[in-house]
Amino acid sequence: MRNVLFHLFCSAVLVIVSTFVSFGQVAFAACPSFSGLIHNGTYAVGDDQGNIIAGCNTDTPYIPASIIKVPTALAALTLLGPEYRFKTLFYMDSRDDLYIKGYGDPLLISEEITRIFTALRERGIDRINSIYLDTSSFALEQQVPGREASANPYDAPVGPVVVNFNSVPVRVTAERRIISSEEQTPTLPIMQEAAKNYLPGSYRINVCTGSCHPGQMMARYTTELFRALQKKSGIGGRGETGIKNVPADAVLVYEHYNSKNLEYLLESLLKYSSNFIANLVYLACGAEQFGYPATWAKADRAVHRELVRQLGRETAEEIIQEEGAGLSRNNRITARTMLAVLRAFKPYAYLLRNRMGVPTKSGSMKGIYNYAGYLGDGSAYVIMLNQLRNTRRSVLAELKKGKYPKIKKREK
Repeated sequence: MRNVLFHLFCSAVLVIVSTFVSFGQVAFAACPSFSGLIHNGTYAVGDDQGNIIAGCNTDTPYIPASIIKVPTALAALTLLGPEYRFKTLFYMDSRDDLYIKGYGDPLLISEEITRIFTALRERGIDRINSIYLDTSSFALEQQVPGREASANPYDAPVGPVVVNFNSVPVRVTAERRIISSEEQTPTLPIMQEAAKNYLPGSYRINVCTGSCHPGQMMARYTTELFRALQKKSGIGGRGETGIKNVPADAVLVYEHYNSKNLEYLLESLLKYSSNFIANLVYLACGAEQFGYPATWAKADRAVHRELVRQLGRETAEEIIQEEGAGLSRNNRITARTMLAVLRAFKPYAYLLRNRMGVPTKSGSMKGIYNYAGYLGDGSAYVIMLNQLRNTRRSVLAELKKGKYPKIKKREK
């Protein structure tokens, strides 16, 4: 699964978001101490007492992109807890039809589904006819704010019952045969359609591109995979597939909790910058606090309230957050507030990916080049560039050397 996440991460790095940043939203603000590097942006370095020891434009809000995943993770660690595990419920009716009621498990991958069928067999289930998805645990006002319908897995939609990150792993052979690129995932009909115009090579393709209906495509992918792994497990039966709520006469036969806990999930979402995982965790925060079905409004409220509790109202009010991953260009955060987030997140710095030798979360969109993390001495730092030129590595190199003017009277 690590290889899958790394593939998704590489795709995210390569994607170029089509909507260009509107520099009219943020006044051009250079930093004199980095005049050749920061033409419109901010940097800041903070100590463990919450003081800003160096910085520029620290109270100007900028588009955070994926560094917003850090406050998402910070809130989730308290709201859900490091040992939280996503669940999926399985019901059977008198016709041997299976109903799957999901709660947005982002790691319902092929290996996990194989474990599920083993558990069903151990409970005496040897026949499954129709397979239905109960999607009533989600009532999203829209798909992810800022999401585009590209073929890149970076833009995969989210839902209550979703498999393999809602991206299709395929390999197109030299003979133009289309097969699964994963040993654990059977070749499915949906793969033939997704990759029919692709040249030879290996790909992960967003299950819902162009003008497709996300709910229908997610259901198709999920039921095709469950059916294929049902046959592989030796459980017989056949029937239709689709979306249908669990009927009153169906019996709960298995309650599955994912083998991976939230701490593992957060490490994956931060190191590989998974938008898919981040937004399902974000939605779970709201639903677990205010009840299912999950909505963006509940998630916004729960995460904001938790950040107010941890950071203080004045600081948390500086965060404008529409979703949990950083896809929306309406998201905003100041350097001062990001330092406060990093100060609170420091016990979990090990969850971040190392960049240039220091724990760092990156955030990239077209015209957005951000870093946030911890320098070698443990000081929190943030770099947010909303400009054409990506100079964040050069800025970080200077910060690592301590080559920045210190603030004589420390800001709080």
